[in-house]
Amino acid sequence: MLTRAFALALLLASSGVAHALDPALVAKLAGDNDQKIAAIGELVATGDPDALPLLKSMADGELKVDGQEVVVNNRVRREIESAMAALKLVSPQADVRAAAVRELAGSTDESMIPLVKKALARETDPGIREALEMVAAALDLKSSDRAARLAAVKRLATSSNPSTKTLLLPLADKSEADEDVRREALASLKAVDARLSRAQFVGLIFSGVSLGSILLLAALGLAITYGLMGVINMAHGELIMIGAYATYVVQNLFRGYWPAGFDWYLAAAVPTAFIASALVGMALERSVIRWLYGRPLETLLATWGISLILIQAVRTLFGAQNVQVENPAFMSGGLEILTGVVLPWSRVVIIGFAAVVLAAMGLLLGRTRLGLFVRGVTQNRAMAACVGVPTARVDTWAFGLGSGLAGLAGCALSQIGNVGPELGQSYIVDSFMVVVLGGVGQLAGTVYAALGLGFANKLLESWSGAVLAKIAVLVFIIVFIQKRPQGLFALRGRAVES
Repeated sequence: MLTRAFALALLLASSGVAHALDPALVAKLAGDNDQKIAAIGELVATGDPDALPLLKSMADGELKVDGQEVVVNNRVRREIESAMAALKLVSPQADVRAAAVRELAGSTDESMIPLVKKALARETDPGIREALEMVAAALDLKSSDRAARLAAVKRLATSSNPSTKTLLLPLADKSEADEDVRREALASLKAVDARLSRAQFVGLIFSGVSLGSILLLAALGLAITYGLMGVINMAHGELIMIGAYATYVVQNLFRGYWPAGFDWYLAAAVPTAFIASALVGMALERSVIRWLYGRPLETLLATWGISLILIQAVRTLFGAQNVQVENPAFMSGGLEILTGVVLPWSRVVIIGFAAVVLAAMGLLLGRTRLGLFVRGVTQNRAMAACVGVPTARVDTWAFGLGSGLAGLAGCALSQIGNVGPELGQSYIVDSFMVVVLGGVGQLAGTVYAALGLGFANKLLESWSGAVLAKIAVLVFIIVFIQKRPQGLFALRGRAVES
């Protein structure tokens, strides 16, 4: 093996790599653990790239000196890993250097300081350079030079990395002999805590907006069918599920027949999900719901039964197990705006998608003939019929619109989790809560309620956990509806008049 031949060459003066490293230094690797660690530090200080394969062979247990295998324990192996990471700092590849900086983040070996500072002097990438400065400061904390320690503590005050607190806490303790160092460490800790709190707040805001956008997509369709039409549709969650499965089918078609264009499958999946759910919803309205207007209890029971039928139909067609919908390339990964705060592209796209759907809904209801008819039938059905509005046809189109919006919600939800027959059951209760809290028949209230519930859920989760947060939100909604049954915004419509 190359590494074994390399070690023998050092001792027998044979070849290649042997001329790159000091044989006496390599021989120290066969000493006791302290000698091994000291020799590893000296190898790192050379900055010689030939030291990297040597250390790897040592970590793998393949290095022999004088015919005897060099044995390493966990302590030595940790030092080897840190040393290898340090040597990668001189790699010409930016991703290798970035990975090396992350590996060195927790190192406290002073022997790394010369190479880290050498790498810092030649680093041109701003992101890697900033992280490397934090590593250098962490290493300087172990220095015997008081001025270097003070400078390092001050530099760490600009860090946004949570692990920085681990470095500063011992220095802020009363056990620290140097009063100036302790005082600077306390000030740096306050600065880091403030920065981390801001980062946590930004992450909380994004999580709230993300959850709110998902609730909004799930509830927009219900705002039409229940809010404007007064139909308690318990199959709304299954219409969401149909949209998700439509997306799954389109994904498989692209993968099978046009794999090169797979990243564009959502362009076909969005209208497909809308149409599939809209057609099912229109068929549901024509065959069942049309005969139950004004009879909420019968409508509730009938749509609940239909939801069970749809769930079983999907189980028969696709199986009971969840299926996976893969994200396109542009929705993979995330955007790191602060250390520890990464905004997943999938969530960012869904927030934008929800905003586009909401804007389209506003334009359709406020600026189109169909929207005018829907509003007219909602506010005064008899008068709308008297002036020639085809109320029965408007009912079908309005129900199809609400169902299609549920399909769009399913398409979006397929991008952040697995798709299964029970998918819609997770969102039907939340959808009704959003519509009722916002005000029956008022789309603006639906938006405020969705975002408000999203923020409330995430805020309470950060304090008490997901289960207690859900209970608290439900209790709040119950109390709120008792005090204000019309919701945040009130709008007279068919549901009120009946």
